[in-house]
Order: sequence, then C-alpha cells, then structure tokens
Amino acid sequence: MATDCDCAENIVLIGFMGAGKSTVGRLLAQKSGRYFLDADALIESEAGRRIDEIFKKEGEHAFREMERRCARWLAACVRGSVISTGGGMASVVEHLARIGTVVYLKLSWEEIERRLTPQERRKRPLFSDLKEAKRRFEQRRNLYETQARLIVDASRPPDEVVEEIIQNLPTVS
Repeated sequence: MATDCDCAENIVLIGFMGAGKSTVGRLLAQKSGRYFLDADALIESEAGRRIDEIFKKEGEHAFREMERRCARWLAACVRGSVISTGGGMASVVEHLARIGTVVYLKLSWEEIERRLTPQERRKRPLFSDLKEAKRRFEQRRNLYETQARLIVDASRPPDEVVEEIIQNLPTVS
C-alpha cells in the first residue's frame, strides 16, 4: 500500500502493448509511495466486462470513447498515483499531461514481438493481425514521443527502468 508522501503529481506511463507499463508501474508506485492504477482495468471495472468483449460486441470506437471518459476522470479525480495507460490511449487523448507527468516506455517492434507470447497476443484484440499491429506501432510511436516528458528505454530490467524514471523526474520521491 502507498505510504503518506508529498506526491500529488501523477505519473502516466505510455507505450505500445508489451512495453511493460503494468510491471514498471507497480514497481514505480511501490518505490515512490504512490498508488498504482491500470486504465484498462478501470475501464473493465466500469463496463463490467473485459476489453476483448467490448471490442467484440461494441467495437474499437466504443472502447476508445471509454478511454476518453476514463482519462477525464483520472485528470479530475486522481492524485498521487502511477497510471498505466492502454497502448492506444495516447492516440485518443491529446493532453495526457493534464493527468500527470507522461513517461514513454520505449521499445522496438522486435522486442515487443519477442515479449508477447502467442497466448498473450490472443488476449489483445489489436494484436491478432501482426501486420496491422506493426502498422499501429509505427503510427503511435510519434504520438508517444510527442506526449512524453521523459522517454525511457524499456528493454532493460524493470528495476533499472524505474530507477531511471526516479532519477529523471523531480516529482518522484
């Protein structure tokens, strides 16, 4: 559990599927005395169903609207947290900096492919077509870089990634 800290600023982790946002986010929250929130889990909780079900029944457009609504709630109501976004949230929410300090966990396409097992790929609706997934990766990379205050090489072990974030963000204590 997060401890009392003087950390009202949120840290928002962005990056493509498989970049390690959840793993790094949990560790960063623990080391900085913040709570950890996963935007996809918040959306699933609010919708009462899993993301893959939302995609199947309502489509990607409906899910993206849920991401926008989640982002507005995070910006208005959440402080002192590390927030892991879904891989596409940066493409539908223009001002993630309103939620907190944005950190891009950067990873090459080859490393993403290596990290995501076939089982993990099946859980991700937008990873079913590898060619389309790579196209989205290329499209989103510039969005991630544009929105980020800090860009971190996420190919290293999570504890090293967390240490770099802590060392480079004055708001992290």
